[in-house]
Amino acid sequence: MRRAVVVGVLLTLLPATAASAADLEELLDRSHDASYSAEQVISCNTPEGARDAVVSLEQVGGELQVSGEVEVSSDSGGWALTSEGSVVDSASVEAGTNGAEPIYRVDDGVANPFLDRKAGLYRLYAGDVLRGELIVDGATGALLSVVTYNADGEVYCDRRFIEFDPTAPDVAVPSVASGEALEPSEDAAAFPERLGTFERLDIYEDGEGLVFAYYSDGFFSFAVFKTPSVVELTDPGSLTLEGLVYGRSFSPGQVTYSWETRNGGMALVGDLPPDLHPEILAGLDQPFSPGILGRLWRNLFG
Repeated sequence: MRRAVVVGVLLTLLPATAASAADLEELLDRSHDASYSAEQVISCNTPEGARDAVVSLEQVGGELQVSGEVEVSSDSGGWALTSEGSVVDSASVEAGTNGAEPIYRVDDGVANPFLDRKAGLYRLYAGDVLRGELIVDGATGALLSVVTYNADGEVYCDRRFIEFDPTAPDVAVPSVASGEALEPSEDAAAFPERLGTFERLDIYEDGEGLVFAYYSDGFFSFAVFKTPSVVELTDPGSLTLEGLVYGRSFSPGQVTYSWETRNGGMALVGDLPPDLHPEILAGLDQPFSPGILGRLWRNLFG
């Protein structure tokens, strides 16, 4: 397990390394260690409309700093916690297969020049369904482009560099001192071991009742939070599943769900295409409305 630092609940989740392609894993590991500056365009087609952003990335010494219209990024496989435009902690996320066959098949890759650089294109499949296309820089291993797909073959999100400088940027390593330290939790019963094809990874908790866990299927990943109160979404939409209503908000490269349960609140934050959402939500605590008196009681006594 890894020690994490949390600032608020803003979480950027990144596609995890595909475990079935050793060569690709090596390139992604190199990408995490690469030093570069870049401009990145993120464009996502969501059920609630287009979500677009342009972000600036600077990576040095394994630390990634982000600035732009929104605090969201895509780089080597893993997750990142951000504050005021800078990553304060990050780690690689890889799903163990426990001896099972990997979910994703990665093709051998083909030459695919990008931004006038030598690069390779790798396609990832779940069975016969194309789920992702990754363009990897040949010299540095940096991920220059990531395209993810819905099950029907339509593009969900397209993240690509529009400028790339492979020289080491002159940036300070971001400080984690201002964040609230979270320690790994041993409360495995707090979250299902599996949600659909996703495997539970690390669990963390703080001293005020926040508990969260990371899940990955080897490519997509998300975090689930259990909170004392409901997480309020900005510009919320909703999703109704079998009569149950979940608050939902899309941002470039990310979806956030929030709902009330009998014991407090839950939230899910991830990089998942929409067709994967229903099965995952069905495996978690269901939405519950306590009514006016119940809400008053919670507000008064917690």
